[in-house]
Amino acid sequence: MSALTHRHVSSATTAPSTVSARRRGAAIAIAAALAIAAAGASAASAASGPQVADFKLANGLEVVVLPDHRAPVVTHMIWYKVGAADETPGKSGLAHYLEHLMFKGTRKNPGDTFSQAVAAIGGQENAFTASDYTGFFQRVPSEHLKEMMAFEADRMTGLVLTDAVARPELNVVLEELNMRVANNPGAQLAEQMDASLYLNHPYHRPVIGWRHEVEKLNYNDALAFYQRFYSPNNAIVVVTGDVTPDEVRADAEATYGKVADRVAIGPRLRPTEPIQDAPRRVTLADARVEQPSVSRYYLAPSATTAKPGESEALEVLANVLSGANGRLYRALVLDKGIALNAGAFYSDTALDYGKFGVFAAPKPGVKLHAVEAALDAVLDDVMRHGITADELERAKTDLVADAVYAQDNQATLARWYGAGLATGETVGQIRAWPDDVRAVTADAVQRAARHWLDVRRSVTGYLVKNLQPEENRS
Repeated sequence: MSALTHRHVSSATTAPSTVSARRRGAAIAIAAALAIAAAGASAASAASGPQVADFKLANGLEVVVLPDHRAPVVTHMIWYKVGAADETPGKSGLAHYLEHLMFKGTRKNPGDTFSQAVAAIGGQENAFTASDYTGFFQRVPSEHLKEMMAFEADRMTGLVLTDAVARPELNVVLEELNMRVANNPGAQLAEQMDASLYLNHPYHRPVIGWRHEVEKLNYNDALAFYQRFYSPNNAIVVVTGDVTPDEVRADAEATYGKVADRVAIGPRLRPTEPIQDAPRRVTLADARVEQPSVSRYYLAPSATTAKPGESEALEVLANVLSGANGRLYRALVLDKGIALNAGAFYSDTALDYGKFGVFAAPKPGVKLHAVEAALDAVLDDVMRHGITADELERAKTDLVADAVYAQDNQATLARWYGAGLATGETVGQIRAWPDDVRAVTADAVQRAARHWLDVRRSVTGYLVKNLQPEENRS
């Protein structure tokens, strides 16, 4: 599930981006696989992670602290366990719309008082919406942590909305939709593929929403959504940086601790997928397409819903298939010479379902069906014969290195923990992830490939400049 990230310091929004926690996030059809730098034995031995403090306030707010005293800076994130998949049917885009409106001020701090305070101390702020969560964060000098907590605690329940404030912001959201989707054929294809992959689950609607529904949203919709989900017992605060757990606890008690929980939060029960027994195909033709591509999404378990070891096996499989040393790139780009790029990804940070994907961009003159057949041949070989010992060890080293390198960036580390906790994992599970990856066997990877790379639970997408007989063939 992708996430929308914004910068609210000015009225402009940022370019599209994906928030990923510890893992490589989903890529759209024409995206290139990220090459993960190989790590040595010292990286593998260092993956036990930072010391973590995890506690709850009396009002139900969970607080996670990851100290890092290398610089007098702190990153403060608040994650609400609500996202696009929790929206009322017919009101897609509502979670994202509310994220925008959260910057419109409270009675205590009207207008952009909060943003001005962050800017005045040389800080940074941002926000993001995903299918399962919505988040807000600031990166500031550590002595200003309590001030940031006070601002966030205030707007947790004190947001003031009027039609005069909300209506212009809807136009901003619609313009963002134009930028991210209407002007991006690859994003349009990704939306259509998700809509086809998830037959019944709300992951089938885009985080930014369907335009015809977004156009009808209003401040009453946003206010009702806010009052239903924004409460301390439905939130997680993650603090990384130059702080101690005792300091954070005291500041949290003095700010967030004064906010009463205003709603009873029950289990997040959503429609489930029926048995999928028919592969689907989507072709999107747009004159703006400069590079055709083929991609396929498979329905897969998330880290939260997978059986023990299954998600980690899929992580290893995606790593073996992707990157400059991956099987897909070697087979399609280097050996056959029919593609400019090829790779794979596994998106597992989700409350319910994950997504495994493969993609390739053909060389000029090469038909998409030929590239798709080559993709299938590589996948079939893995399912029949498995992966080598060298591939297994290289993939595990790469993935553990991801966890190690995350510790060097406050925001990355905070996102790692926040996204995991917001989608049903525990601090213990997040900390154990490197060891769980090390425990993956070649047999487990082959079993995962055989079970989950089932074309009956998939959608294949073609991105083309115009429809020709071959590309239009079912």
